[in-house]
Amino acid sequence: MRTINKEEVLSRAGRLLVLKGGSSAEREVSLVSGEAVYQGLRRLGAEVEAIDVDDDIVDRLRTAAPDLVVIMLHGKVGEDGVIQGLLEVLGLPYTGSGVLASALAMDKIRSKLLWERIGLNTARFAELFPDTDWQAVIDELGKVVVKPVNGGSSLGVFLANDATELREIYAKAASYDDQVMAEEFILGRELSRGVLGESMFPTIEVRSQKELFDFDAKYKDADTEIVVHPTLSPQEAEQVEHISRTAYDALGCKGLARVDFMQDREGEFYLLELNTIPGMTEHSFVPASAKGIGIDFDTLLLHILDEELRQLER
Repeated sequence: MRTINKEEVLSRAGRLLVLKGGSSAEREVSLVSGEAVYQGLRRLGAEVEAIDVDDDIVDRLRTAAPDLVVIMLHGKVGEDGVIQGLLEVLGLPYTGSGVLASALAMDKIRSKLLWERIGLNTARFAELFPDTDWQAVIDELGKVVVKPVNGGSSLGVFLANDATELREIYAKAASYDDQVMAEEFILGRELSRGVLGESMFPTIEVRSQKELFDFDAKYKDADTEIVVHPTLSPQEAEQVEHISRTAYDALGCKGLARVDFMQDREGEFYLLELNTIPGMTEHSFVPASAKGIGIDFDTLLLHILDEELRQLER
């Protein structure tokens, strides 16, 4: 991470507007993330306000007339390119990836197909429909993780061991999104890497007592452990960096993003997904990773602003 000057960054940033909340299933997480970012920017001395996004967002954006919009909306409308497209139409600069990269990253199937095409290893998967041959999916993939295609925060994620469970769980997952997928269950280490432009944060390992790292394990369980700098051989560390950088660049991302993947018991890495608006709560991975190299929450926000402003000024 390069050395930055707080006063200089805030002067370049001008008036900031944090977008939080929204109407997706991840609203509550977004409210917490957005409030944390808003309060951090206030502590830094930034000129900032926050908006809980609802139907009058266009009028409120025009009234606020910010120099830079800080998007902290998770899930649909916030992370899928929709709000990014609106801000493009209104001519308002914003943080994070653009319309196309946001839409691709949000769609787990299309992002996986793209990554597979360029040689990145991803967990095997199948899209599910009401008339799916449930037994055929189990025969092909074995035990599976069922999840919404367009979603995050580990919401609507379930394990299915057999065809009967798969059929029942599909209905549950479908309540979160019209598209649902089953992904091969990989037993091993859950890893994550934050990317900020050309820079990267340390790899973290998430350790949970649960078989499946779901919403409760991510945000509620006190025994969930985030390990910064987990043990990796030099070759493994190089693979992790390659996976993270290539996945980010392939989707055309910019600004902050987080890449999630698994390492199975044989040491093989499997790319799972990329989050273009990572959480910024006390349980979130990127702030924990940054802290591991001496970057506190508020300084992390400065680095994010600096990266965004340098992109805009090019």
